Amino acid sequence: MNKNRIKYMRLLMPLVFIVSASCSYRVERAPFFNEESAPAMPCLISGDTTLLIVRDYFPKIEKVDAVSSEDYTVIPVSVDDMDTVMLVAGPSSRNVSTVRVTSGEESGVIVLKWKTPAGAAVPSMATIGSNMGGREFTVRAQNSPAGYLVLWQNTLLDHKFMSYRKDGEFTVHIPDNAEDMERSYIRIYTYNAGGAGSDILVPVRYGRVMAAASELERTDRQGWIMYQIMVDRFVNGNTANDWKANRPDVLPKADYYGGDLAGIDARLREGYFDTLGVNTLWISPITQNPYTVWGLNKDPYTRFTGYHGYWPVYMTKIDPRYGTPEELRGLIADVHGDDKNIILDYVANHLHVESPLLQAHPDWKTPELTPDGRPNLELWDEFRLTTWFDRHIPTLDLEREDVNEPMTDSAVFWMQEYELDGFRHDATKHIPEVYWRKLTRKLLERVPDRSVFQIGETYGSPELISSYVRTGMLDCQFDFNIYDTYIQATSTPEGSFTDLAGTIDASLHTYGYHNLMGIISGNHDRARYVSIVGGDLIPGEDYKAAGWKREIGVSDTVAYRKLAMLHAMNMTLPGIPVIYTGDEWGQPGGNDPDNRRWAQFEPRNRHEADVFDTVRALTAERSSSMPLLYGDWYLLSADKDYLAYMRVYMGEYVLVALNKSSEPVRKVFDLPFGLQYDGSGSVAVETAPFSFSIVNSK
Repeated sequence: MNKNRIKYMRLLMPLVFIVSASCSYRVERAPFFNEESAPAMPCLISGDTTLLIVRDYFPKIEKVDAVSSEDYTVIPVSVDDMDTVMLVAGPSSRNVSTVRVTSGEESGVIVLKWKTPAGAAVPSMATIGSNMGGREFTVRAQNSPAGYLVLWQNTLLDHKFMSYRKDGEFTVHIPDNAEDMERSYIRIYTYNAGGAGSDILVPVRYGRVMAAASELERTDRQGWIMYQIMVDRFVNGNTANDWKANRPDVLPKADYYGGDLAGIDARLREGYFDTLGVNTLWISPITQNPYTVWGLNKDPYTRFTGYHGYWPVYMTKIDPRYGTPEELRGLIADVHGDDKNIILDYVANHLHVESPLLQAHPDWKTPELTPDGRPNLELWDEFRLTTWFDRHIPTLDLEREDVNEPMTDSAVFWMQEYELDGFRHDATKHIPEVYWRKLTRKLLERVPDRSVFQIGETYGSPELISSYVRTGMLDCQFDFNIYDTYIQATSTPEGSFTDLAGTIDASLHTYGYHNLMGIISGNHDRARYVSIVGGDLIPGEDYKAAGWKREIGVSDTVAYRKLAMLHAMNMTLPGIPVIYTGDEWGQPGGNDPDNRRWAQFEPRNRHEADVFDTVRALTAERSSSMPLLYGDWYLLSADKDYLAYMRVYMGEYVLVALNKSSEPVRKVFDLPFGLQYDGSGSVAVETAPFSFSIVNSK
């Protein structure tokens, strides 16, 4: 190379830099379909053919003009448009890919993700920092990624938005268009031959990476910490609306206690939820229930009232025993004034036999008998879409348009009439998908000024649970599998945290590493955790019967420390932590109705006080930590008695260790992704028996 050429190159290099620095990072066609929301959940691929309903991911589309893919053959199924297609995998189908959807002038992509085999060696990613005032950020990957997909909202970004530095590391440039949006999201997927790896979610505010939890609004659901309230059993704020059956065949546990909306509002104004650190209230159903008694428990002999709210008679009326429309509006206003959210438990699966609507339409009921002549009662899995919960609450045939139309209308009523933030949907898996699609579409059309959160209740496999989680159906469901595995791991000598790690891994691979699944401490249908692990409930016995026949407490106080560990796990996993009333301090109890005792707000002994203080510290930690709200998840260690993992966001991290053994554990971890702790690439963690440790990089 001659001297003149060297001189020329020296002059050119600054020009190249200037051109590069001034390059426009603008998306040619701007967001598309649900522009106010994060990208739709990936479509899970588990076989050679997959049925894809486009409106499950883009519910606002009126007509789908085209669906195409580089990796799959697309076969139309719909007659009039391309809303429903069959995807046929070819030999070159990648473990993560996309289909492109076009409607008129708009377009976007749906991510396709193959189900990852358990134990597969897949890539993991983490964000390790941002620069240029948050206009770009760097990602580092491990375990040989074969490729990446980078999306802004529902747009697949091309290579001009990525600057590759070395193997496994690249910088993402945020599109200039994002400056016009208060909230948008970058989502990144990776894969290799083993399967789909972890995914990344980066919140963007007016075109810049969100760096601090203080920037989040109450509507940012990644920041929610939910508190479950059974209205009748919480606080009696207005004795004027009290009512009891006062019958000898209704035992006190099966009667109304007197809790109401005014009581919740009073506790809110007293600052209890602020003290606890929760920001989202989930209240049990408040629709009109019968004044008569139903059902039968033979030993002890008792009938039941509808104190719980799950026997709706009128779908759009507030039960006077809970309060008035004015009291509900006042509660909602106070909740929002306190920068919190409130969601309503809603029942669509059934109506009580006293319902005038059901009496006017007796044909709305599903069959009382199965095809082979058995009573169609409590056949939860065999006839899950038709089975009755009890003889006095017939299941509705919600496959029928003349049934699902008025029932979805009644749900929409609550969002139109009241400024509620969302629904908890009862018995989700027993209701057909057509109902959820119709309800969500109606909410988008009739409540356009508000994003309505929807969380469902489904017991079953991750595959069944995830089948309802779509942009066009539900935002999320409760992850009962993590809770059940934690109980198994901590309640028996043979229980293992290795199994727990496997369940968490399966959930993250199925729902995504930044899912909104409800991570529960318990609920109104389950025996209390502290009584299970505390020895007052015997594994395998009928917990419901036990709650009737003897006083259930906590014999082994180690249970309180294990409960604290449960809260620590819930507050540090991806998802929305959910605290059932009483679990913040360790209320004991068998199954329903013993798990629905009067709420108590003053812990009675030092063990309960320790749990309460721990929960307060954990909610404060989660609410202020971007790694715990938006961080990438990475497993460090798992064995029978020990579990350790990390959450990483923009180079900051939180390391969590759980130790269920009777001995202290000290472990030294080599930090992944080139992370440091006090200038070292490793960190020593000491965890006391039956306890947890949290190490914060800050």
